[in-house]
Amino acid sequence: QVQLVESGGGLVQAGGSLRLSCAGSGRTFSMYRMGWIRQAPGKEREFVAAISPSGGTTTLADFVKGRFTISRDNAKNTVYLQMNNLRPEDTAVYFCAAGLTTTQLMRDMKTLAYWGQGTQVTVSS
Repeated sequence: QVQLVESGGGLVQAGGSLRLSCAGSGRTFSMYRMGWIRQAPGKEREFVAAISPSGGTTTLADFVKGRFTISRDNAKNTVYLQMNNLRPEDTAVYFCAAGLTTTQLMRDMKTLAYWGQGTQVTVSS
């Protein structure tokens, strides 16, 4: 099993930056593709970013390309989401999740077995 705990959310002004962290437990953390998924009030969950088990391949949603970066440190069982140039529309609860494929993280979220509890990101205009 993998347990995930996010941190790093908060309130920031538009144009500012935040770095989210997701700490995982369990020896199998490095086997999983990790992703960040967000959910704004009244909206469906949407894919933000994913990273391969080795960290060599990343996938970003179009609306965050050029602003967000996903990375991981398997020695620390941690995945990060660096968010720059934040916009009010980025306001959401951000979840990290572990999956077997990028497609699962992007389109089959209901099949994901491991989720963190979420961290709130609020961007003021």
